[in-house]
Amino acid sequence: MIKRLRIKFVVINMSIVALMLCVILGLVLYFTRANLERESISMMQSVAIRPFQPGIPGELDENVRLPFFVLQLGPNGEVLDTAGGYYDLSDQELLDTLIDIIFSSPRSIGVIEEYNLRYYRLDLPMSRCVVFSDISSERATLSGLLRTCLIIGAVSFLGFLWISILLSKWAVRPVDQAWRQQKEFVAAASHELKTPLTVITTSAELLQDPSYGEGKRRDFLDSILTMSRQMRRLIEQMLELARVDGQGGTASFARVDFSDLVSRAVLPFEAVFFERGMPLHTEMEEGILISGRGEELQQVVEILLDNAQKYAREGGATWVTLRRQGKGRCLLQVADQGEEIPPEALRSLFKRFYRADPARSRDGSFGLGLSIAESIVQQHRGKIWAESGGGLNTFSVELPCER
Repeated sequence: MIKRLRIKFVVINMSIVALMLCVILGLVLYFTRANLERESISMMQSVAIRPFQPGIPGELDENVRLPFFVLQLGPNGEVLDTAGGYYDLSDQELLDTLIDIIFSSPRSIGVIEEYNLRYYRLDLPMSRCVVFSDISSERATLSGLLRTCLIIGAVSFLGFLWISILLSKWAVRPVDQAWRQQKEFVAAASHELKTPLTVITTSAELLQDPSYGEGKRRDFLDSILTMSRQMRRLIEQMLELARVDGQGGTASFARVDFSDLVSRAVLPFEAVFFERGMPLHTEMEEGILISGRGEELQQVVEILLDNAQKYAREGGATWVTLRRQGKGRCLLQVADQGEEIPPEALRSLFKRFYRADPARSRDGSFGLGLSIAESIVQQHRGKIWAESGGGLNTFSVELPCER
């Protein structure tokens, strides 16, 4: 799919480039041809006004740039006089042929293709003046310009093709990344669902075996119920992640007292930490207001606190701090005393279905919590990251706030 998308991008881009090159180079050829033709006709008109006075300074000499000759004809088409040093005008047969062609055409300006001549006929009361101009150099100029345009067009096309191929990689990179993430997500979800489904299937098959007693059958039922609940939690988290990813825009944002929200989110966890013998310390700056969706922001705090109570060492303390960070930003940090997280694991903590400790899947951890938190924070124009060192694992959330 990605390859087809890149090919489609390149084809569309190069179609536009080819069209633009054709239009631009075509206009160059058209206006050059029109300009050469206009100059030629202007010269012929200047010659026709004074056909036999080529020596007048400042008038004829400045306009004459092409080989030409002049015929002055009588009322019946007879040649009265000729002028022009570029041609042999003694060939009466040629002159008669040219005169016949001119008078057979209703136009006063035209081109005689077989002789590479352009003519201009000026009708006077008692005579006619016909000026012929050689257009061989004009056509040679246009032919050279056409070759140059074709070369420039081909080189430009190849250059744009190379650029388009490079741009296609950059343009489809987000799609490619999303596609890979989707495949990884499906594979990971399938893996997570495979184990409980296997347990449920096996337990159901064993229930059909009459050789097992009532005690064993209750164990099989308990196993089925446990795995079913685990699957339900996983599916709920996957749906929540899909909902958060699909929540776009800031239209539903409202002013939220983030200080009060964090305090309320911490309150239910105080009993959990107390029962496990894990001190929980809070230090929050009052009056921090942000624009966002309160329920989702509270969910971020709950995910970080739940993560801390799961992964902190036995009896380890946890600190929740909230303060302003520079101008227009606030920083929420949840730090716990736990086993140091390796650098390579820090880079993967926010990936979906990633668990630094795979054994945590047994206590209902599927590795989706931090992914959900990251999606929510990003939609609130913030950033989230993790640090580990000195016996502390710290998760930080930076969000824009109102002054």
